[in-house]
Amino acid sequence: MNYGLYLSASGMLTSMYRQDVLTNNLANSQTVGFKVDVPTVRHRDAESIEDNLGMDVSHDLLDRLGGGALAGRQRISFAAGAPQQTRNPFDVMLAKPDQFLAMAVTNPGKDGKTSGNMQVMLTRDGRLATDGQGYLVSAATGHKVLNSQDLPIQIANDAPVEINTRGEIVQNGEIVDTLQVAQISDLDVLRKFGQNLFAWKGKDDPRQPATNPDVRSGFIESSGADAISTLMNLVNATKAVNNNATLLRYQDQLMDRAVNTLGRTA
Repeated sequence: MNYGLYLSASGMLTSMYRQDVLTNNLANSQTVGFKVDVPTVRHRDAESIEDNLGMDVSHDLLDRLGGGALAGRQRISFAAGAPQQTRNPFDVMLAKPDQFLAMAVTNPGKDGKTSGNMQVMLTRDGRLATDGQGYLVSAATGHKVLNSQDLPIQIANDAPVEINTRGEIVQNGEIVDTLQVAQISDLDVLRKFGQNLFAWKGKDDPRQPATNPDVRSGFIESSGADAISTLMNLVNATKAVNNNATLLRYQDQLMDRAVNTLGRTA
């Protein structure tokens, strides 16, 4: 086995993985409330150590080289994005990074049509609007916004709307409903679902009512992906792919010469 060939291949594959993640982050640098994915790469142990093969196949020099690079656990950074003022009363921003709005998402059936089964999901995208029936919905996806009882919020379409810092929706001087501001103590249980939504792992519901919600009306949260730094990281990942591809080519040339030149018998 050409050990250098496999080490270079592992470096190229992990760098391509970083490229994919960073490209998605860059594409969402203008997506409201987007949370960046953080790719990680870890050192891989040598084969004899990783598979616990013992001294029979152990080689001191190769073991010290290690087993190359391996893609590690991908994380989500929930750092709060910068506030962006819109002056739209239906736009809200959650100032605390561990708080989310709850949405009712209807699962698609096998035929592509809605199955009618509703699942609660979370989002940081606070761009809201009303539909024709007066239900408060996400302006981006159309999913209905939920109150603290996991019920859709319905308001009057012909009255001005004010949303205070506690998430209470006020019309004509009266509180008509309250946004569900869910607090998640362990953010690691959340996973991305798509459409800027988060679901959670396992059957246990991690949502807790926010003890001190901080809802800011007339603002939205900018994307957590900074275009410049993400682009620089993407360039570095691309260079790593090219460098490892070059090493692969050198390894191939060395094997060719070893077989066809040095291995040639008179």
